[in-house]
Amino acid sequence: MSNSDREFHVEPDVIERLATELDARMPRLLDEVRDMLAAEWPNYAGFLDQHHPDVAEAGVLFVHSLLDMAEHGPAPAHSRDGEYARAQLVFEQIGQRHYQDGLELSYLLTAYQVGARVAWHHVAATALELRLEPHVLAALAEAVFVFVDEFSTASAHGYVLEQSAASAARERRREELAELLLSGRSDTADVRAAAARAGWPLPTDAAVVLADPADGDSGAVLDRLGLNSLPIRRPDAIGAIVPEVGKGGQLQRLSAALHGCAVVIGGPLSLDLLPVGMRIAQTALRLRRGGVLGDSPVLVGEQLDTIIANRDEWLLSVLREQVLRPLRDLPEGTRDRLHETLRSWLWQMGDRQAVAHELHIHPQTVRYRLARLRELFGDRLDSPRERARLFLALIWDMPHERDG
Repeated sequence: MSNSDREFHVEPDVIERLATELDARMPRLLDEVRDMLAAEWPNYAGFLDQHHPDVAEAGVLFVHSLLDMAEHGPAPAHSRDGEYARAQLVFEQIGQRHYQDGLELSYLLTAYQVGARVAWHHVAATALELRLEPHVLAALAEAVFVFVDEFSTASAHGYVLEQSAASAARERRREELAELLLSGRSDTADVRAAAARAGWPLPTDAAVVLADPADGDSGAVLDRLGLNSLPIRRPDAIGAIVPEVGKGGQLQRLSAALHGCAVVIGGPLSLDLLPVGMRIAQTALRLRRGGVLGDSPVLVGEQLDTIIANRDEWLLSVLREQVLRPLRDLPEGTRDRLHETLRSWLWQMGDRQAVAHELHIHPQTVRYRLARLRELFGDRLDSPRERARLFLALIWDMPHERDG
């Protein structure tokens, strides 16, 4: 026969006598539980002292729920009365406070086992003193096991709820701190206060790391940056503020950790310059999307010239149209070859052998093309000012390899 089908025959007056005796024993019962815990779990004994009113209430509710089950038998959860629901809530709140005090859940569940043994000792002793029938003892024993399990579950639920709430609150405070640092509208006192709330030690420097939210793997990038980083979550970019990137080897380690990722890594900046770092990183991310920057990851410090030159695409396109006007009327194939040669000549600082090597053509072909370029551009190729304009228009118009 199942537990739910078993008939209980514990008279109400017996239950009332038990309740009276056990209520009287409750202070001694709690002291015994505390003393047993103090030897092996002094922190938890301290928890009992600190939250004694709540623990005492939980003990009384436990005993009364125990006696109610002994009298009426196990009842479906939906049919249990308000006192049982109150007991569940109290044990859930104990779990929440346990997390707030920084204690392990396993300690709490162990304490319940200890408490159940002590409670059963007092229940059994009281039942024997009152000369209760064996079936009453059996009913009480079953109720002890049921309630220890149910109230342990309630406390574990409260513990996890509080843990989740604390984690969400901490993450929210970290996001708020990140936005404050990137806003450029906060003073040192505001930043210090927000950092204290977020539990984030203020570093001497930090870097902005951004990933493209359209990239399905970008979310995983945040996981590689560690808990010391502050999350950045915006519609156009996700990423993090990573502290102490300027310390020995940190930037290299960060780059290695993000190898192959579609991200940009800003250089180390003081905290007051992080808004500037964010704007630069956003520009770099846009240029990476457009194919101007192709590294994975892009190191902003190594690409600042390209970022500066391409930060305004409209201006650069106007400059390019202006300085390349001598090539405009040539056939497309010829124009492309001369464009390529002029670009390489500028990049290789006039070294014809290097141009031939880069373009995989004969040095004589280089000589011929350069002669044609001089016909088209004239003295402009000898002007430092014009060469600088050509360099700006040509060198950064597509991805290129860096020396070394």
